[in-house]
Amino acid sequence: MAKVVHFEVHAGDPERAIRFYEAAFEWRFKKFPGPAEYWVIEAGPENEVGINGGLVPRRGEIDGSAVIAYVCTIQVPSVDEALARVLAAGGTLALPKMPIPGVGWLLYCKDSEGNVFGVMQPDPQAA
Repeated sequence: MAKVVHFEVHAGDPERAIRFYEAAFEWRFKKFPGPAEYWVIEAGPENEVGINGGLVPRRGEIDGSAVIAYVCTIQVPSVDEALARVLAAGGTLALPKMPIPGVGWLLYCKDSEGNVFGVMQPDPQAA
């Protein structure tokens, strides 16, 4: 069995993407040492379950009609509050809030770079 241990955000404008994720989810970014353009993402406290990631400049252009990638999901206390923060930070709603019975509430958004990501609120009563 293999487990996701890292994620990467590919960005047409890395500084804009950093501003987006700092504002929407309070992630911290640190430039990786060396000549390569790469930022390490601290996506939460080390004592909490989850993974950290990285941000890289997008190589090539996307056509805007589809994103071919793995979708990472971010756990939050409230999907409604998270959506408000995403929209205020310049993101958009890609798929509205839906229940995942016995698990929680899920919605999909696009970040400032057009990348799709999930937002999940745990709620065993969701139906």
